[in-house]
Amino acid sequence: MKRIGLLLVFSLLIFSCKKSVAKKVAKESKTTKVTNSMVEVIPVSHATAIVKFGSEVIYLDPTGGKKAFESHPVPTYVFITDVHGDHMNIKTLNELDLQNTIIVAPQAVRENLKAISAKEIVVINNGETKDMTSFSLEAIPMYNLRKEALKFHQKGRGNGYVLTVDGERLYFSGDTEDIPEMRSLKNIDRAFVCMNLPYTMTVESAASAVLEFKPKQVYPYHYRGGGEFSDVTKFKSIVNHGDASIEVVQLNWYPKRK
Repeated sequence: MKRIGLLLVFSLLIFSCKKSVAKKVAKESKTTKVTNSMVEVIPVSHATAIVKFGSEVIYLDPTGGKKAFESHPVPTYVFITDVHGDHMNIKTLNELDLQNTIIVAPQAVRENLKAISAKEIVVINNGETKDMTSFSLEAIPMYNLRKEALKFHQKGRGNGYVLTVDGERLYFSGDTEDIPEMRSLKNIDRAFVCMNLPYTMTVESAASAVLEFKPKQVYPYHYRGGGEFSDVTKFKSIVNHGDASIEVVQLNWYPKRK
């Protein structure tokens, strides 16, 4: 009888621990924004984010139509990384109020924005840096390396971006594999890194690149491909095993829409 009692107590403890972990995971999965220094990054969906600091409101690769941004201020800037619809979404751009907004994009995107009405459209291509009033922006190459994926993202067409605000450096990878230009990045505080097949790269390749350029924090984003989600838990495990000083932060990039 005593043995049965001990087994019951042990079972209750296991159940309690599992419940506690489940609550923690659920709590983390609902995290929707990060504030660090003067820069706030809010995930919207997949590759779409809002970056806020001072009086600046930047929409990165806006998708989802006007409704996705109805609770946010109109943008001072829109950054677009590539020509694909999950980055350059013409329907969304047409629905947004951009009369006081500067769009920043590579030339390949600019050529598709002739019917878009905005305050200004600024072209920035791979390797270029532009100094804006309150920040600087560097265009980082983004492209595929695997032979079977070269058709998706050709070198020179799209941009990743490094945004520097008051000394803080944020990297948004765009659609890319673990290219040399990513691996050689320096002094990155926060890195938003894609990982989805067949379009970009594997979890292992993304982790390997992160372990080489060593950002202070890394955020998996753009990790849905072919209807499936990449294993971001595995990504975190590889990164933390390789360098425990790199913090892996998981935000909710795929919220359930009402």
